[in-house]
Amino acid sequence: MNDMETNEQDIELTAFAHGSGCGCKIAPAVLQEILKTKDVRPAHPALLVGNDSNDDAAVYQINEDEALISTTDFFTPVVDDPFLFGKIAAANSVSDVYAMGGTPLIALSVFGFPVDALPISAAQKIIEGAQAVCREVNIPLAGGHSIDSKEPIFGLAVTGSVKTAHIKRNNTAREGDLLLLTKPLGTGILAAAHKRKVLEPEHYEEWIKVLTHVNSLGSALGPIDEVHALTDVTGFGLLGHVHEMAAGSGLSAEIYYDALPVLESARGYAAQRVVPDATYRNWNAYNKDVKFAAGVPVMEAFTLLPDPQTNGGLLISVAPAAWETLEELLRSRGYQHHLQPIGKMTAPSEASINVMLKP
Repeated sequence: MNDMETNEQDIELTAFAHGSGCGCKIAPAVLQEILKTKDVRPAHPALLVGNDSNDDAAVYQINEDEALISTTDFFTPVVDDPFLFGKIAAANSVSDVYAMGGTPLIALSVFGFPVDALPISAAQKIIEGAQAVCREVNIPLAGGHSIDSKEPIFGLAVTGSVKTAHIKRNNTAREGDLLLLTKPLGTGILAAAHKRKVLEPEHYEEWIKVLTHVNSLGSALGPIDEVHALTDVTGFGLLGHVHEMAAGSGLSAEIYYDALPVLESARGYAAQRVVPDATYRNWNAYNKDVKFAAGVPVMEAFTLLPDPQTNGGLLISVAPAAWETLEELLRSRGYQHHLQPIGKMTAPSEASINVMLKP
């Protein structure tokens, strides 16, 4: 197939992928089995964050005050437009550096493309989308590696920097911390609607706006000592990432269901049972650690809490004493619609996650 035979407007990238965005992640339970090993190696003295904490990136200390952040993230198409696919994948990749409280420095592409099935111009558009994001965050897309594959796959390997005192981890929350989420839930549901060709045009634009937004706020959260823990919500859904934060910190979490930011259109598709397959995998991985209080619409919660997010928002665990400081920062960055706590960290209880209505 060549460019003369296929109009770019007729390309359906999602038709070449069995998954969709971060929803194509390996299921949590399977991933845990993969990562088990009998090859126990001594900890490297300079490795401050490795794969033992399920964090967003690795962190390597280079001197007394500074560290490098290293991450790789890639996935199959969540949209049909090649340029937007590249943009979304790149935004998702650099966000992992921001989720550690750092700043990206340089990126390399990770690219798989079916060269005999799709026009080369589509591959060029994917790269151009990634370059647009790299320009936005002022880093070079300096190269990378590509293979001929049956499914389009794209993402970035990103190196960033952070002061050691500003590193944010996902397992250092403290009892009493308030939880905040900087993007609405529901992008996985809309991805499923798009793939099934039932997504309404008026819902497409709001979906793309969320998917392409870069979580650069994270670098401003690094210097705030009272931000005790930070992560981004991606393929394991809010449920999975709150669980990682709570379990890693030796705590439990309360989630105020009626305070969650949600794309309203996602509620409608969820009611029609337009749900990604990964939702069920996520729910099966975490449901034994979840308790619902009276009044929570459990069936709707089942579709939203484990909904796999692509380039989802930052989940912030912050001391109540710093709430005004955080609120001021969020307002200055345009997050005025995300100023309501969605929950708090509590002492360990019978369930790791207690879903309730806000007090």
